[in-house]
Amino acid sequence: MRIEIDRDLCQVHGVCESEAPDVFVVPKRAETVTVLIEQPDEALRPQVTAAAKYCPTRAIRIIEED
Repeated sequence: MRIEIDRDLCQVHGVCESEAPDVFVVPKRAETVTVLIEQPDEALRPQVTAAAKYCPTRAIRIIEED
């Protein structure tokens, strides 16, 4: 899986960081989230899925790769 962030939609609510702190970080005074691991290990899928699901603006996309 690969993570994409729609920078136009991201409003830096921080839900992604609270759901998957190993993958996302919201720096203070940032205009968008930082993805720490663009292709996270499969073990992080539940956290990444929750981050995408609960993102208020739906700015996170999970791209499945072969």
